Amino acid sequence: MPQPAKNEKPEPFEKNLARLDAIVHELEDTDLSLEKALVLYEEGMKLSESCQKQLDEAEGRVEILTKKAGGKVMPEPFADEEAD
Repeated sequence: MPQPAKNEKPEPFEKNLARLDAIVHELEDTDLSLEKALVLYEEGMKLSESCQKQLDEAEGRVEILTKKAGGKVMPEPFADEEAD
């Protein structure tokens, strides 16, 4: 799968995830040549990295709205459970 040019938007997360799922099924369910399996594995790793990057970016955008004293609603960053 070719890398998108710098000015192109990456494929949607859902599309990448669906392709990654298809690759996993193909690697599990068929008798592939070593070369084909390696090509699929490489594509899957690139898709996995892309999906992880998109998830990390989405996590950074998630905010929790908290009602402060006086009834004012303020956004706060989403707390990372692993940080504790």
